[in-house]
Amino acid sequence: MLDTAPRFPELPPAPGVGYKPQHFKDILEDARPVEWLEIHAENYMGDGGRPLAQLRHLAERFAISVHGVGLSIGGEGRLDPEHLARLKHLCSWLQPASFSEHLAWSTHDSHFLNDLLPLPYTATTLQRVADHIDEVQEVLGRQMLLENPSSYLAFAESTYSETEFLTEVSRRTGCGLLLDVNNVFVSATNLKLDPRAYIDAFPIDKVGEIHLGGHDEDEDDHDAPLLIDSHGREVADPVWDLLDHVLERSGPRPLLIEWDANVPEWPELAAEAKRAAKALDRVQA
Repeated sequence: MLDTAPRFPELPPAPGVGYKPQHFKDILEDARPVEWLEIHAENYMGDGGRPLAQLRHLAERFAISVHGVGLSIGGEGRLDPEHLARLKHLCSWLQPASFSEHLAWSTHDSHFLNDLLPLPYTATTLQRVADHIDEVQEVLGRQMLLENPSSYLAFAESTYSETEFLTEVSRRTGCGLLLDVNNVFVSATNLKLDPRAYIDAFPIDKVGEIHLGGHDEDEDDHDAPLLIDSHGREVADPVWDLLDHVLERSGPRPLLIEWDANVPEWPELAAEAKRAAKALDRVQA
């Protein structure tokens, strides 16, 4: 009988990085301290070619996390059945250790918007998001993780805090959560909130992955600090400090370095992963 069990059923509580094809050779030669890789689902929904061949090769050696950016979990319309079918096909042959998506929307009628847009945290939104997550988990036959967003504004009609909303979504659907620490820091700065208080209110027991990324600094029209979640540079020191606070609560978890724009050479990315490994070592000690 054909063995269809996943080669890596779960992510290790160790550093991972977002995979970029230009790093393929470096990763095969010496990936240390990286122990797992994340891919964006939409880059691997084709039928063949070098990207899929490389991914199949990597999946023999590393646990893989699939991160979606196009389901539009918070969209008002139904989920795109063709997109969901392609995602199911990818997960069926790849058997990733984890699948995650964003708490955001990016579709309107038949139009797809190339952005992850925010949601008001209301009972209506909660029901819609929960219904969509139920559908995703039923189609894929696996638990998904939902990622907290980076925010630049707050909705006056919201009746839940973000942590309350995520807690209730997880309770209703059984989904896990992906805690992006940089997103917390960006949102807290932009909305003038306390990032540590956010972490203290977060349902940490539901966290299956932790993400770190870089952000850009700007100012709004009133000369107040405005942070942009760019994933285009190294992780800022205050975000590393906030990670230590997270790990004190969570203990070791799979910890990803995201660097999607202005992608550096492998040694620079590996150096960020080494810093993540040291943070995990501290909490283990």
